[in-house]
Amino acid sequence: MNILFVHQNFPAQFVHIAPALARRGHKVMALTASTNKRKFNVPTVQYAWDARSFDSQVFGLSAIHAQMMHRASVVARAGLAIERKGFTPDVIISHLGWGEPILLKEVWPGAHLKLYAEFFYRPKGLDTDFDPEFGKSDFEARARIVSRQPYLLQSYFVADSMLAPTRWQASFLPEFARAKTAVIHDGIDTAAIAPGTSASSVTLPGLNRSFRAGDELLTFVNRNLEPYRGYHIFMRALPRILRERPDAQVVIVGEDAKGYGAGPPAGTTWKQKFLDEVKDRLDLSRVHFVGHVPHGVLNDLMRVTRVHAYLTYPFVLSWSMLEAMSAGALVVGSRTPPVTEYIEDGSNGRLVDFFDVEGWSDTLIDCLARPDAFTGLRNKARETIIACCDLTTRCLPDMIANVEAAGSRPLDKGGTFA
Repeated sequence: MNILFVHQNFPAQFVHIAPALARRGHKVMALTASTNKRKFNVPTVQYAWDARSFDSQVFGLSAIHAQMMHRASVVARAGLAIERKGFTPDVIISHLGWGEPILLKEVWPGAHLKLYAEFFYRPKGLDTDFDPEFGKSDFEARARIVSRQPYLLQSYFVADSMLAPTRWQASFLPEFARAKTAVIHDGIDTAAIAPGTSASSVTLPGLNRSFRAGDELLTFVNRNLEPYRGYHIFMRALPRILRERPDAQVVIVGEDAKGYGAGPPAGTTWKQKFLDEVKDRLDLSRVHFVGHVPHGVLNDLMRVTRVHAYLTYPFVLSWSMLEAMSAGALVVGSRTPPVTEYIEDGSNGRLVDFFDVEGWSDTLIDCLARPDAFTGLRNKARETIIACCDLTTRCLPDMIANVEAAGSRPLDKGGTFA
């Protein structure tokens, strides 16, 4: 088959499936934004999107939809150019988060359009009204969230089928979209991300020290240090943890950028704001901010950490939590739906209510103090990931079968519903 992947930051979630399909003899191509500087493992065409600013004073609540439709038109015209060069896809696989796939069926009406559905915005019950310290649930806030729904609904409507990485992420899709959605995780390479030995160690960029298995090490990892991922809760729990565990060291991985949620107050960053809140009660020589680290270094860190803390709003689950479990780390997670789909308290990890700062201190102190008591949880965590998310034995075969079935299945009239 001819298979076209569409993602403004390709390969992203398609990092495994795209080359796997190529290895099976399919002709695979990717369409991505010209700003994407990643290395590609399949032939790629780039489209130039000028990222024009849609003045909210003019467009108001329609600004997001206008942006998405503009990008959709640019992507579709790039598709027309691909078609003129002789490539007609049997299957198109696209992330729908930026409006890219909305018009692709107008270019290739006979192609099966399969969309990766990562998150559907709702004004209540998910991320936006979860944290009363930062989230607003007044009319204006709810209206802004509702204004993000139309382009997603358009994408769901034109899709022939859809994919979601977790049951929870599929659960709050509109009913008509959920009916054509398969739940298949992107996959964790459990063979590569596996527990280390008693001699395992990691040297982190920028630090003049290494950490070894057995060290009293507490870790916190996220792409960006922000409230959406519980950075504020973790920092507020740290003073008592470091006071009661005088040998503990803390490594915090993450960039000092805006992240998924609203930006910090003017003149500061989320990282600095919450560090300033507690720094007078911290021994800062034991708290190590290392920014972004290479993926291999991150995996080594998860092999040696004594306890790994992971918090998130009801939002997209981070790969890092599942990779930590695969590496055999003891994960203490927030009792929020993305996490509880994978962690059962006392079975394969520990859970703490997201906002319970004292509970986080209590649990992390206990886990740091009694590492041998949680060996069974570490082992079960890895078993969990192998059973549900193993790349080689489960996720990749399921994904390949799903895509190849799509290419051989006749479309319903109009190609709207599979």
